[in-house]
Amino acid sequence: MAVAPVKSAKSVKAGESVKSSKLSKSGRLGRSAEPGGASGFSKSVASLRVRRPGRLVAEGVALLVAVVVAFPLYWMVLSAFKPAGEVQSSHPRPWTLSPSLDSFRRVFTQQDFGRYFLNSLVVAGSVVLLSALIAFLAATAVTRFRFKFRTTLLIMFLVAQMVPVEALTIPLFFLMRDLGQLNTLGSLILPHLAFSLPFAIWMLRGFVRGVPVALEEAAALDGASRTRFLWQILFPLVFPGLVATSVFSFISAWNDFLFAKSFIISDTSQSTLPMALLVFFKPDENDWGGIMAASTVMTVPVLLFFVLVQRRLVSGVGGAVK
Repeated sequence: MAVAPVKSAKSVKAGESVKSSKLSKSGRLGRSAEPGGASGFSKSVASLRVRRPGRLVAEGVALLVAVVVAFPLYWMVLSAFKPAGEVQSSHPRPWTLSPSLDSFRRVFTQQDFGRYFLNSLVVAGSVVLLSALIAFLAATAVTRFRFKFRTTLLIMFLVAQMVPVEALTIPLFFLMRDLGQLNTLGSLILPHLAFSLPFAIWMLRGFVRGVPVALEEAAALDGASRTRFLWQILFPLVFPGLVATSVFSFISAWNDFLFAKSFIISDTSQSTLPMALLVFFKPDENDWGGIMAASTVMTVPVLLFFVLVQRRLVSGVGGAVK
């Protein structure tokens, strides 16, 4: 039976010293050959130090812009809660120590204020629903189908956005008169629907184009009709775009004053909420507290609508940019 040779203590120590020297050399070589080692780390730290002042300046500018944009909204809400003496003061302060609800009481006790609020909801809601439906169908048609003058039609959508609303108010007045729509909510719904459709169609066209044609062909192979593909497959995919266009349509219809003043002449029961502000503009002295309170009440539905659709709105705007 063979006996394994026994190593001496000196040979063991010599082997360990050789291994440790090799490890130390390899470690030094690895650190020196490693890309982005100590020198790379110092360079990255230096670059961060160089970029940091610029980033701070950008954040400061963004904060300043946000303050400038939000300050009018803050002042409106603050003035709505201020007592009459502080609102009319020649030395206004950006705060109040005695908030009051008197301005809101005057607004809600105004005659037919609830009626005006309901009319505004009907007009804005009708414009949003009708524009979303028509724009979805029209965007699908100009994207999926090839027909004559398709490019001309798309260019006309853009040209329609360039025409000022004020230039079309008088022709629209005569058109509404001939249609028998003066002093009705229809005279407010139809013009806003016409002005919101070009923007909505052009924006939704990008979403419909983003849906591959192969998906429609696969649905057809599975037995889905064109109508089923339109409402069960295509509609959910472009829904974020519909939300983005709905926000634009809702805000333009909700804040409208020009058409309401021009087309609602004698029947004040058909007036909308912006017309209610005229009550607080008096010949001798304007009720600025009531004006600010009514404006605050008008802003609440817009904020609620935005909060409800904000997630879809972000994805919708991103899809439109793509």
